[in-house]
Amino acid sequence: MPWTLRSEFTFDSAHLITGYDGPCGRLHGHTYRVRMDLTATRLRPSAHVKRHIMVADFKSLKWAKKDVDAGGLDHAYLNDLPELGEDTTAEVIAAYLHRETMRRLRLDLEPGDEGQDLSLNVTLWETPDSCCEYWE
Repeated sequence: MPWTLRSEFTFDSAHLITGYDGPCGRLHGHTYRVRMDLTATRLRPSAHVKRHIMVADFKSLKWAKKDVDAGGLDHAYLNDLPELGEDTTAEVIAAYLHRETMRRLRLDLEPGDEGQDLSLNVTLWETPDSCCEYWE
């Protein structure tokens, strides 16, 4: 039986969509809201507890909430991030959040644990009523 760990947070960033014919082609900012749903069929240890009692630490899902100077996305100019470049649509950002979160989660796994049972769904709201979902 699977567990789902759910975490929501916000971060503030600026961007522009290169080549966009309209307001989104100009520098502007958003308070992005993110929801991470991480599902697993077994429990694991974390960096803070060595017993197998967690899907993951909530902290590991909230890395993007950190300031850009601390490795997150808060108060970043998204177009300056090599992982995103000129393509800073909600779709591209959501895919990046998924890819980077899964990479970070896999770094924390015990030797021999491939994390095959981990499934992540990322929802990114660019405005209060417009969002994008990404999962694999």
